[in-house]
Amino acid sequence: MHRLLYQLNLFLTLGFCLVATQAVSASDAPNVIFVMADDLGIGDLSATNPDCKIDTPNLQTMADQGITFLDAHSSSAVCTPTRYGVITGRYNWRSRLAKGVLSGTSKHLIPADRPTVAHLLRKAGYHTQMIGKWHLGWDWQKTSEGKKSAIDFSQPVKNGPDINGFDGYYGHCGSLDMPPYVWVDTGKCTAIPVREEGVTRSEDAYGWYRKGPISPDFDVPQVLPHLFDKAVAHINERAADAKAGNPFFLYLPLPAPHTPIVPLPPFKGASGINPYADFVMQVDHHMGDLLAAIKKAGIDGNTLVFFTSDNGCSPEANFDVLKEHGHDPSAGYRGHKADIYEGGHRVPLIVRWPNGIQPGQTTDATCCLTDLYSTLRELTEQPAEDLGGEDSYSLVPVFNGAASTGRETLISHSIGGSFSIRKSDWKLCLSAGSGGWSDPREPAAKKQNLPPMQLFNLKQDRSEQHNLIDQNPDKVKELLQQLANEVHQGRSTPGNPVDNDRPITFLPAGVTMP
Repeated sequence: MHRLLYQLNLFLTLGFCLVATQAVSASDAPNVIFVMADDLGIGDLSATNPDCKIDTPNLQTMADQGITFLDAHSSSAVCTPTRYGVITGRYNWRSRLAKGVLSGTSKHLIPADRPTVAHLLRKAGYHTQMIGKWHLGWDWQKTSEGKKSAIDFSQPVKNGPDINGFDGYYGHCGSLDMPPYVWVDTGKCTAIPVREEGVTRSEDAYGWYRKGPISPDFDVPQVLPHLFDKAVAHINERAADAKAGNPFFLYLPLPAPHTPIVPLPPFKGASGINPYADFVMQVDHHMGDLLAAIKKAGIDGNTLVFFTSDNGCSPEANFDVLKEHGHDPSAGYRGHKADIYEGGHRVPLIVRWPNGIQPGQTTDATCCLTDLYSTLRELTEQPAEDLGGEDSYSLVPVFNGAASTGRETLISHSIGGSFSIRKSDWKLCLSAGSGGWSDPREPAAKKQNLPPMQLFNLKQDRSEQHNLIDQNPDKVKELLQQLANEVHQGRSTPGNPVDNDRPITFLPAGVTMP
C-alpha cells in the first residue's frame, strides 16, 4: 500500500513537474528578430569602433543593453553567400554557388529540403516571417517575347522564402540596385510594373541603380522606411500571441546602406560627411524605432534582437571622402567588401535580450553568422542532427559569460571564391592578393609574382601587412590539413560526415597539399 501511494505520488509529482517545465519553456521561449544591414562596416558603429565618426546612438544604446561581439564574421565577403550561411547554419561555399552573388532574376538557391533556422523555429512552435531583401533567388514565371524571355508579373512567384520555412514573406528579390523593383508578398506581386526606371552613376554617384521594371508602389528612396514600417506592423500583429506563449521569428534583412545610397530628410546631410554616413545614421534611427516598438508592444523583456551586417563596407561609400573626415569603415582592418582580408568579413554583431543577456558586455569570442542556427537550436532545446547547422556553434554560452563558443576555426570566403582559414591568432589566406576588389586583385598579384598564399598573425598584425608564409611552414601545413578536413567532412562541427552540394576546390593554382 505504501509502495502504491509512493508510486502514485511520484507519478503526480513528475507529471506536475513536466507540465510546469513545459509551461515555463513555452513562456520563456524568446521572440527572435534578426536584423542584417547591407554593406555596413565594422567601423561604422561606435559600439565596434571607438574612433567612429558617424553618430549611431540607438545602436550604441542597444549595445549598452546587451552584448557586443568584437570578433564576429560573415561567412562570405558578399551578399548572397552570407545570407545562405545565416539561414542554413552552413558555409555558403558548400552550396552550388561557388563564387559571386545572385541577381534579381536568379532562381532559388536553397532547396526546400535543406534545414533552415525558419524550419527549426517553426518546429518549435514559432511563427516565422521574412521582411526585406531576400537575395537568395526565387522563381519568377517567365513568358517569351520574341527572342527574349520576360517575367510575367501577374503569375505567382514560386520557391520563395516560403519553401525555406517561412510562414510568410514580404520583400524584393535582389539588392536594391538590381531590377526588377517589385514587392512580392508571399508569392504574389503587389503591383505589376508598367514602366522601367534607373539612375546612372553619372547622374548620382551614390544613388545609382540599374534600369529595369518597377512597380507603381515601389519607391526606391522610401524602401528602407517602408520595410521598417512593415516590421513594426508585424511586431504589433504578433505581440498578443507572443504574450500568450506563442513566439515569433522575424528575419529582417535590410537593403541599406548598400547602393542606392538614398538618405531622406532629416538624415540627408546630417552627418556632415557624405550620403553614405547619412544613410548609416538613418539605419540607426530606424533601429531605434524598432526597439521602441518592441517595448511599446509589451514584449521587450523576452525579445532577442540581433543586429549585424552581411559583409564589410563597399567602396561605393567613397573611402576617400570618409578618410578626409577621419572615418575608417574597416576600423583599421585591411580590405573591404568582397575581400578575403578582415575588412571583407569582420562585421558588427550586437545582441540584446533583457531576460537572457546581462547588459554592457563585450566579448572577443570568435563567431560567425552561421552560428544563429545552433544558438536558436539550443534556446529551443532541439537535438543536433546531421543536416542543419553543419558550421554553426551556439552563442548561448557567451551570452552567459563564457569566453568562447567552442569554435576553434573559422573559414571565410571572398567574392572570387578564395578561401581563408583562421585558427586562434593565425590566418591562412589561399590567395595571392585580396581575392576581391581591393589592391592587389588576383590578376595583379599574380603578375607581381606574389606568393600564392598568405599567412598572418592577427594578434601581432591586425592589418595583415606581413606575410609569414616562408617563416612558418609547419603552421601552413597544419592549417591546410585542417581546411581540407573541414571541407571534405561536409561540416566543421562535431558529427557524422555529410556531402557538400558540389566538388570543392580550395587550393590556388600551383599549390598542392603538403
